[in-house]
Amino acid sequence: MKLKFFVAALGLAIGLLGCLAGNALADGIPSGWTCSGTCGSSGADGVVPLSPIGSASYQWVSTNAGIKGVGVLPTGGLGHETNGSTLATPIFSATAGTSLNFYFNYVTSDGSTFADYAWAELFDSSNNPVALLFTARTVPSGSIVPGNGLPAPLATLTPSSVPIIGAGPSWSPLGGSSGTCFAAGCGYTGWINSNYVIPTAGNYYLGVGVANWIDTAFQTGLALDGVTVGGVPVGPPTGTPEPGTLLLLGASIPALLLLKRMA
Repeated sequence: MKLKFFVAALGLAIGLLGCLAGNALADGIPSGWTCSGTCGSSGADGVVPLSPIGSASYQWVSTNAGIKGVGVLPTGGLGHETNGSTLATPIFSATAGTSLNFYFNYVTSDGSTFADYAWAELFDSSNNPVALLFTARTVPSGSIVPGNGLPAPLATLTPSSVPIIGAGPSWSPLGGSSGTCFAAGCGYTGWINSNYVIPTAGNYYLGVGVANWIDTAFQTGLALDGVTVGGVPVGPPTGTPEPGTLLLLGASIPALLLLKRMA
């Protein structure tokens, strides 16, 4: 346990020095999106290539420098969550029977003893959870999607279950943990499609999150791309953000409401 914290602290220090030296970690998130914790946008990076839709970048969230209490599963935490991050799209309108579609890729440097997790949830405009769309959680072997010990997701996932692609994943959003592996369970899923048919007309937003479990060492992240409602992109970028921006937000009203909901 002490060795784990020492290695993690060393990795974090190296990662912070890199940022201070001006190394670009990522561009900012698209206009209108809301972050609480650590989020960004990246092009192809390490083990996470561009998504199947062919866009020039994808969004992500990471537990690296996450906020205490953020990233907890909206339907109820497991207990022992420490810190994390969330990312939410702008609010969109949908008619009954409209399809919400997106791709995600779960990446973790932590082992199954400290089983970090990620999720996606559809919320209404009053910040009430509507549908859990997917979960992912570190396990030593076998499928990590849906997440072990987490509620069953309501979306159709393709593929429906995914084993970890093992080894220490190299991915910049993991900060100093990039390229490291604490124990069995480290790796990534590759891109997975999530599709959910919204049953009731209304105003909604998509929220995703990642959480460290038990400790704050060895980081976990989630890449997200291609969010569409009825085939129409949700909150597409409106301009080119300034490179090298690391977002440590949580000050906007939607982020505070989401954090309150998941507390």
